[in-house]
Amino acid sequence: MLRVSQLNIYPVKSLGGISVDSARITDRGLQHDRRWMLIDPHGVQITQREVPALALLQPAITSTGLTILHRPTQTRLDIPFEPATREFVKVQCWDDTVTAQFVGPEADEWFSERLKVNCRLVHMPESTKRQTDLKYTAAGHYTSFADGYPFLLIGEASLEELNSRLDRPLPMNRFRPNIVFTGGEPFEEDRLHEFTIGNIRFSGVKLCARCVMTTIDQTTAEKGKEPLRTLARYRAEGHKILFGQNLIHHDLGEIAVGDELIPIH
Repeated sequence: MLRVSQLNIYPVKSLGGISVDSARITDRGLQHDRRWMLIDPHGVQITQREVPALALLQPAITSTGLTILHRPTQTRLDIPFEPATREFVKVQCWDDTVTAQFVGPEADEWFSERLKVNCRLVHMPESTKRQTDLKYTAAGHYTSFADGYPFLLIGEASLEELNSRLDRPLPMNRFRPNIVFTGGEPFEEDRLHEFTIGNIRFSGVKLCARCVMTTIDQTTAEKGKEPLRTLARYRAEGHKILFGQNLIHHDLGEIAVGDELIPIH
């Protein structure tokens, strides 16, 4: 039996994640997931690939918005769900250019000071629809500021199998999944092409190609060589290292830790 063991939301792209017991599924993924993003002066996304110190920023969801904790200084920033500005800007998230809304000068200053990088915080409004990759999905499926798809699925058995090959085991947060499940064989997620969780139907559309972000310790922001060095030995396909399955969804509703994943054959 396959069962959900973790649900993770990453409100601000490339910042820390939040584990929740249940989550609402919207048209573009888990509610609040990657609806905010930091951009450089040219409007291009900023991620841990360029600024590993983003890992030291930990969000929390409150009744009115987000609170961001900068762990090294123990300072906090409150961000409302609805931006205070009416300023919009075209931003680049990978190959997509979409309209985003500036959050406000206080947030820009706070992030720039703590990261020592000139940046601004933007929010994805409801009016912005970012289409998933049409090479792998039909039209009408949307995502937020995630890398490309609304969900990433990983089985605990896959991480256990990887850790059996490593000198030092790594936590699941290196891979930033939205949905983690127990049960099944290692890399069971590779074969989950159609399944349900509760009343929500999901489709696995593309195995996830992993990058240098997986080598960044999410507690210290320090870079290493693992897990890419080890994964390259047995999870490489072409020039890509694969770990996890990208998903799209076909329904709206709610899912929870403990829900069963039921494959559709």
